[in-house]
Amino acid sequence: MVVSTIPEFSGDSDGTTQEYAYSRLRNAIIVGAFAPGTALTIRGLAQELNLSPTPIREAVRRLSSENAIQVLGNRRLKVPDMTLGRFEELAQLRISLETHATERAFPYISNVFIEHMRALDDQMDVVLAAGDLDALTRINQSFHKDLYRLNPHQAVVPMIESVWLQLGPFQRQAIKSIKTTAMVDRHKEMLAAMEARDVAALCAALESDIRDGSILLGRAMLQSQTEGTVA
Repeated sequence: MVVSTIPEFSGDSDGTTQEYAYSRLRNAIIVGAFAPGTALTIRGLAQELNLSPTPIREAVRRLSSENAIQVLGNRRLKVPDMTLGRFEELAQLRISLETHATERAFPYISNVFIEHMRALDDQMDVVLAAGDLDALTRINQSFHKDLYRLNPHQAVVPMIESVWLQLGPFQRQAIKSIKTTAMVDRHKEMLAAMEARDVAALCAALESDIRDGSILLGRAMLQSQTEGTVA
């Protein structure tokens, strides 16, 4: 069985073993610790997390319902492969949901919040230069979620995280080429739009961030794989 190291996770948990197993595995998938197509087993995951198989089974059941793990025959498990069609669907969902979340959060942006976001962007510059993809993924997600959660009435973040969960394993593979890709820092454009209190510019920068980053890299990788298969 091929299993990546499951990263530690300090997110919210109710303290139960079942919730701990679910949170650890969900976080591992959303940050791309498992590559698409990775084979998993209940026993192997239980050994890596030092748990009994029972909470792992419950975590797998929940993750399967979220389309994050495929349950195959003979008790086999698999991180789903990504296809170009599925990727395009998820990418467009990201844009729609995250643009909506940004528009709704916009009235709550303050100067203090902008400085918080600037600090996160500075951290991303540091970890990108160091080639720390785990930290890059984690801080990038914080940058986006912190913005969306500004809206005290938000109901969209769980939907956004569901899309991230399905994209996570593949996006991690695509992001490995980020160093060799000339890219505009759209986060700095977002910060400038926040300072100018320009919601249209903020949403445009957000959409460009998604399109020029994860969508551009992911689409290119999948198209290359498709062309190689056809050839």
